[in-house]
Amino acid sequence: MADLILHHHDPSPFGEKIRLCFGLKGLPWDSVQVPMLPPRPLVEPLTGGYRKIPVLQVGADIYCDTRLIARELERRYPQPTLFPQGSEGLAIALAAWSDRSFFDPGAGLSMGLNRSMIPPAIIEDRKDFFNFMDFDRLEDDLPHLFTQFRANLAYVERMLADGRRFVLGDAPSFADIDAYFPVWMARGNIGDAPRLLQPFERLRSWEARMDALPRGLRRDIDGEQALAVARAASPLEPLGVEADDPLRLSAGDAVVVTPDDYGRIPVTGELVTLNVDEVALRLRSAPVDEVIVHFPRLGYRVERCR
Repeated sequence: MADLILHHHDPSPFGEKIRLCFGLKGLPWDSVQVPMLPPRPLVEPLTGGYRKIPVLQVGADIYCDTRLIARELERRYPQPTLFPQGSEGLAIALAAWSDRSFFDPGAGLSMGLNRSMIPPAIIEDRKDFFNFMDFDRLEDDLPHLFTQFRANLAYVERMLADGRRFVLGDAPSFADIDAYFPVWMARGNIGDAPRLLQPFERLRSWEARMDALPRGLRRDIDGEQALAVARAASPLEPLGVEADDPLRLSAGDAVVVTPDDYGRIPVTGELVTLNVDEVALRLRSAPVDEVIVHFPRLGYRVERCR
């Protein structure tokens, strides 16, 4: 069994981000397919109910959010790097653009253009999950969403304007993954994608290069096997709580961590790490004994339990 277990589903564009990270680093990994809809009884003991996909499991440590997952992969497997030329700060900052400004209209187009083919249960679930979409007027918003998505495609075209092969130069990096995954989503979900992408010649050539990249060495396992791995492992030693953190929390405090954009499902646990980059909670439950769930600090609200 590989050290890396990715809980995802194949159509997930954010899952594609991490599959590309595995490919750039040439890593073996185990794949656990997660149901599109809750309940997710084989994942929730690991995450405390966190809804977003994907989630990376390494033993009894669980990493949420693709930004943190990418940084953790880089820490554990520094070569080949996801962040050439000291680009970590730039690439993670770009993720704030691609994960919201680029992804949101692409997701709206994916839902709006395919609504008649999407099972009603998924539509109802996504009404709560995707709080940035107005499902009552989604079809009416399609022209606007096309303009927003097209404007982001133009940004990518300009990133490549000097003829470079990838966003930062001659080699692919996490900055390319940031820019690529909404395009990958469009190819799979937007029927008009060929015409939409047609004006962007450099983007289309770059897209073909990205599509040809490997996705690591994958093996499929099931959720029970992943739970067994967590039960048999011990989490890493926590990093502790910074004394000068503005929240004035302490290690051992009971806290709630909630995404501040969408999928706002709170996770409650014992605080073990809090610094400028990360917040981590210890969770205990019968199926796994003990896990530590890690979140990026940026984009997540941390509050003391009341």
